[in-house]
Amino acid sequence: MNELANAIPWLGKRNPAAARWVVIALALAAPLIAMLFGKSWVRILDFALLYVMLAIGLNLVVGFAGLLDLGYIAFYAVGAYTFAFLASPHFDLHLPFWLVLPLGAVFAALAGIILGLPTLRLRGDYLAIVTLGFGEIVRIFMNNLNHPVNITNGPQGINMIDPLVLFGWDISRPLKIGEEISVNSLFLYYYFFLACVVGSIIFVQRLQVSRVGRAWAAIRDDELAAKAIGINTRNMKLLAFALGATFGGVAGGLFAAFQGFVSPESFSLMESIAVLTMVVFGGMGNLAGVVVGALVLTALPEILSTWPYRCSRPCSDRCCWIRKCCGCCSCHWR
Repeated sequence: MNELANAIPWLGKRNPAAARWVVIALALAAPLIAMLFGKSWVRILDFALLYVMLAIGLNLVVGFAGLLDLGYIAFYAVGAYTFAFLASPHFDLHLPFWLVLPLGAVFAALAGIILGLPTLRLRGDYLAIVTLGFGEIVRIFMNNLNHPVNITNGPQGINMIDPLVLFGWDISRPLKIGEEISVNSLFLYYYFFLACVVGSIIFVQRLQVSRVGRAWAAIRDDELAAKAIGINTRNMKLLAFALGATFGGVAGGLFAAFQGFVSPESFSLMESIAVLTMVVFGGMGNLAGVVVGALVLTALPEILSTWPYRCSRPCSDRCCWIRKCCGCCSCHWR
């Protein structure tokens, strides 16, 4: 929170307390502001928070430990498919959310260890190539494990995944307050994802200043020197892969519950590159920068894709900005 507050121009340095309140107010009011431009923008915010979790997890590997990982999206896929297997009609299992999500995180962490074990001696480009191959192998497995036994349903994916149900409350349905007020489910998902992101940020902040975080920083700066002063680089690297993968598994499970559908197309190489770009854009090892980078690079493609539209009547500029023509005119390209 302090890093995000300090990132605010001018106010962050002059009045950090006020900057923190500005960050909290923006985080809470963001879906209300986005709703002015349509529900699709609230949905984009929900996905942006999932990308924030992915970027935080990848930052542990790339930013803290200095291990270049181009197959990080594989852990996202493991978490998503674990949720789909255990909470959908595909295997006719409908386990509760509080059990499925931790299992997805555990399986993703195991996948991180499996990836880390054979790559302990690799560095730089060689490590990137191996992790890239791992990510593609996972995607191809998901795409082809439908014959002779249908496990993943192949390229068709798995649908009708159970939504998030917290203490008997299905947050995929609008929350009715009284007889006239109804809160859209997109808002409920947003605030739940926001709580997960805040918990992740607090955890990573404490981890960064711990002995583990300092050991990762030493490995990142000079692995030989870190080994010389007694740091077990092998275990620290495996821990970085496992913890980073855990964040990916949790985000994948939340994605499956939110989307209600998963398929191999959602876990392509370009997704890994996109998450890595978010980390690099914000500054590797900089937690506040990673959060801002994920938010900006998630929203920017949507903003740029809507920018070329305009209406022949000024009164409809707003409807074309959100790509929903109100019918009073014809939308066209600039």
